Amino acid sequence: MFYNSSKVFRNVQNMKCLIPNIGSTSFKYRVLDMPGESILAEGHVERIGQPGGECPDYASAIRKCIAAIAGEGKALGSLAEVGAVGFKVVHAGPYTESQLIDDEFLAAMEEFSFIAPAHNPPYIAAIQAFRKELPGVPLVAVIETGPYRQMDEAATTYAVPYEWRTDFAMRRYGFHGASHRSASERTQALLGRTDLRHISCHLGGSSSVAAFRNGIAVDTSFGASPQSGLPQNNRVGDIDVFAVLHMMKKLGLDPDQMAALLGSRSGLAGISGGSGDLRDLSKAAAAGDQRSQLALDVFTRAIRHYVGAFMLSLGGIDAITFSGGIGENSAEIRSAVLKDLAAFGVQLDEDRNRAIQGEGAISTDDSPVKVLVVPANEEMIVARETAAVAGRAKAAELTLAGQAR
Repeated sequence: MFYNSSKVFRNVQNMKCLIPNIGSTSFKYRVLDMPGESILAEGHVERIGQPGGECPDYASAIRKCIAAIAGEGKALGSLAEVGAVGFKVVHAGPYTESQLIDDEFLAAMEEFSFIAPAHNPPYIAAIQAFRKELPGVPLVAVIETGPYRQMDEAATTYAVPYEWRTDFAMRRYGFHGASHRSASERTQALLGRTDLRHISCHLGGSSSVAAFRNGIAVDTSFGASPQSGLPQNNRVGDIDVFAVLHMMKKLGLDPDQMAALLGSRSGLAGISGGSGDLRDLSKAAAAGDQRSQLALDVFTRAIRHYVGAFMLSLGGIDAITFSGGIGENSAEIRSAVLKDLAAFGVQLDEDRNRAIQGEGAISTDDSPVKVLVVPANEEMIVARETAAVAGRAKAAELTLAGQAR
């Protein structure tokens, strides 16, 4: 079950939750005191397993984290104070609800590693390392596909043999769930309404758009894998599958080779022939590089495509939000995405758009559609779910122990 307000957590027992954010070569973490939601400690380890990095593998990075948070004079007196560890799991196939991690769940993550190659393997390694370092501490998966499980079946079904869905769990899933859910909840709070038709744009190295009606996700730009939807920094985004099959034959590539090309050498970087980082692309485009400008144009066109489609499926729109590194910091991209949408009730205040830092409105005061910058707060969503799942598990344990007596 998902919770739409932090008020729910007033009834959750006090718990200190460690929330790791796992990247392919990086490890960030926060320790939060729940349900008060105060941050007790945070830190990061970069370039894991890379030349010049601090740690050769995830196990050593996790030991470094544990040493930094627990002990005399530190945020936690001892590791015994860690009530649960919460992971923002990207893909576990048919498992979409927040839950305790067990061997069966890890096997599902392994099963879907091929279509989430940049995310699942490092998370599996980190989970296994935490299991070893913190035996007995509940490990909780808060799954990025979770908010989309209430989407209509027509929105999640591919036009392929239906057995692909029933036998192999192949369907549209959606990702960036914690960020979009955070944006949805925060927008409801800022506007004082729950009856919103809301389009959330999470734009960064990995980007997506999601549509919410009354706080419930009804559509997403992502499909079965994080390589779909909008063009990413170096991941392909939407493409005709027969174009892929054709190029596999032309180039003599097997599925693994093509997956590596689409998942790490495509996207905005593939178009530009250099960097896929928006900052680099903007600088190169300003200097006259046409392929960098093309990459920016393809990116904004794709965002506008989904914004337009979601306006139609929502039957109108009350709010648009921007989150993520690009969404929060690039006035140029926000302006390009919202260009010429006044007929749809979107009136951007360009002065506010250029000046804003952090959270706030960038639409005009009389704009029928409110446009907001809402910084992503994924860790808090994960911490809330982690406390809820671990709290329920602890309560069930106590109930069973009481029955046994």
